[in-house]
Formats: sequence, structure tokens, C-alpha cells
Amino acid sequence: MATITAADVNKLRTITGAGMMDCKKALVESDGDFDLAIENLRKKGQKVASNRADRESTEGAVIAVVNADKTSGVIISLNCETDFVGKNESFVKLAQDLADLALNFETKEAFLATDFGGITVAEKLIEQTGVIGEKIEIRSFERLEGAFIGSYIHAGNKIATLTALSANIAGADEVARNVSMQAAAMSPIALNEAGVDSEIIAKEIEIAKDLLRQEGKPEAMLDNIAKGKLARFFKDNTLANQDYIKDNKMSVAAYVKSLDKDLIITGFKRAALG
Repeated sequence: MATITAADVNKLRTITGAGMMDCKKALVESDGDFDLAIENLRKKGQKVASNRADRESTEGAVIAVVNADKTSGVIISLNCETDFVGKNESFVKLAQDLADLALNFETKEAFLATDFGGITVAEKLIEQTGVIGEKIEIRSFERLEGAFIGSYIHAGNKIATLTALSANIAGADEVARNVSMQAAAMSPIALNEAGVDSEIIAKEIEIAKDLLRQEGKPEAMLDNIAKGKLARFFKDNTLANQDYIKDNKMSVAAYVKSLDKDLIITGFKRAALG
């Protein structure tokens, strides 16, 4: 029987992030074999993950990261079950480390399959489920590219946004951040009218017509009035057309053009917990 020292336990804890007692038990059961102990701890994580597969993971941390030349960005949400875990410093650091890594990948699938400290990201999530005792998963994976990308993370890591502008010019960083804050606060469904799904448009028109009928408006007038209500829907729900929250006398598109007449928003991404 191998002698298990406090240093051995601490070493295994450093490698896996598991609790001290779990690490000691794993080393005892593996007779001091570190590789076997790590494997057993990961198997424990898989068991916990299986037991908690049907749990809701609506808490966690949402992180946005932009590359050095500000031409691409990514948002990920590392979700867990409780706000207590989601605010934990080590959990937020893990979310940040994963977001930094995610910046190198085009898809969530490729990201989950890549190496993270000797195991895949997917395996790391299973491992952490065993360590923390809560369901841990990557819920959101949003990528954005453009001539200039700015980001914003709302206090508490509950919401994160990315905004793409058409040019990298002086002042673009502040504008992109302010537009990202707008997207975080106002939760637009699309950049502009062209980005709104045709089914949503049809549904809004039908809702408007039904309300007008209830008000007793003549059938012949419904189409024109409904178009006016649809225009209001676009104004309230598309980023470029929304009133700018820091100056509601102008739209977000107009605010962007106040920096440069040719500057436009080319895209945005938003992710939130829940």
C-alpha cells in the first residue's frame, strides 16, 4: 500500500480542481497511481453529470472576448445551476479561460473538442461537474467578425454583447462599446428590418390587424394602419432603428454616423443567462 502524503493530495487537487478529501480518496483507491486517480475523479464527474443531466443550468458567467486587432470576437456562456457557483472567482476565471480559447474556433463543436489542459473542453466540463456538484455546460457560443469589433459585459457577467462596425477609425472603440451596451440593455431581435424573420413580420401584422378589428376599424384600412404599426415594431426591436439610450433624440444608426457619415453597424451578437 502506497503512502499518500499531503503533498500528493495537494498535487492532485491542483491538477484536477477536486476537493481535498476526494483527492485523498482517489489516491488511496488507486494505490498512489496519479493517472488512475485522475481517471477515477473524471469518472466520478461523468457519474455526477449523468445524474444531473435533467437539471436547469440558468446561472453562470457570460464572457465576450475580442482578438488583438479587433476584427473578430466570441461570446460564450459557462452555465451552472446556482448563482452562488456562478459568482465564484474560480468559476468566472474558468469561463474567461474558456472564452480566450474559444476565440480560436469557428464553431461550438470544434471548441468543445479541442485540448484544454490535457483533456478536451467537453471533458473539462464533465470533470468540473464532478468537482462542483452542479451541471456545467457551454450554453451560448456566438462569433462575430468585421472591420472593427467592440464588446461589452454587463456587471455580474449576466449579459455580453459584440458589435461590428464597418471601419476601424478613431473613436470606433467607444462607439462600438456604446452600441454593445445598447444591445445588452434593449435586447434587439435583429440589426435592421432586413434581419427580422418573415414569420415574425407576418405574425406582427396579423396581431395588429386583429387589434384594429377589435377597435372597429374598417377592413379596407387595416393594411395601411398595420404597416404603420409594423414600422413602430421595427423601431423598437431592431438595433439600428432603436432610440439611442444615451440620447433618445437620435437613433442608434444616427449615433454611429455622428462619428463618421459613412460608418454603419454591420452586425451584433448578444448572449444572456436564463
